[in-house]
Amino acid sequence: MSTILTPYLSFRDNTREAMEFYRTVFGGELTVNTFADFHASDEPDDQDLVMHAQLKTPAGLTLMASDTPKRMGYTPGSAISVSVSGPAEDDAALRGYWERLSEGARVDMPLEKAMWGDEFGMLTDRFGVAWMVSISAAEG
Repeated sequence: MSTILTPYLSFRDNTREAMEFYRTVFGGELTVNTFADFHASDEPDDQDLVMHAQLKTPAGLTLMASDTPKRMGYTPGSAISVSVSGPAEDDAALRGYWERLSEGARVDMPLEKAMWGDEFGMLTDRFGVAWMVSISAAEG
């Protein structure tokens, strides 16, 4: 199957800042296009807003985002969490993501051994995005 599921985050006016932060967390190549780049709005306040941003990481992750113009409704949400998980052999990378995402975040559940045996943690980053990080227990 070649279908891909990609998180697409919405912000009010700080997508560029958020995506630059996520690039420091995950690494990779970030492309950012504004409403002005696509001639997508005649509203002066929209011109510098991000119409589409995409981060592609060396680990094969893709994260997309955009700003929501003021004329459109926007409710920062807790209805979705972005989950990053992997096997024990990816422990260092996953812990690195957790540490960098934790900067300025509200840690809802520390990254520690869960009752089912995996390392698991939940936080809400400084941009209001909920994250879950899970490191599978080594099989043995």
